[in-house]
Amino acid sequence: MSDETETKNEENVGYDNLRILENIEVNLTVEVGSAELKIRDLLRLNEGSIIELDRLAGDPLDILANGTMIAKGEVVMVGERFGIRFSEIVSPEKRVESL
Repeated sequence: MSDETETKNEENVGYDNLRILENIEVNLTVEVGSAELKIRDLLRLNEGSIIELDRLAGDPLDILANGTMIAKGEVVMVGERFGIRFSEIVSPEKRVESL
């Protein structure tokens, strides 16, 4: 078998493996920021309370799939709903490192 034929067979196997994964659902989460609180401060929160997050206004938001960061993006309006525009995709190598 030639190198070219072997490469095509490997691509077909890879494509078939990917097709198996296509219907698996994942949870997509957008993280605006985070904060660390003491329990006493958490218990004192009520309507109207404000907590300062560790992110500046205008900073890109983290987009996570099943808890693994896959991209950064920004909030956009899609009709009457919020959406997220991907601005930077995390490389597959970095995604695997974070697992």
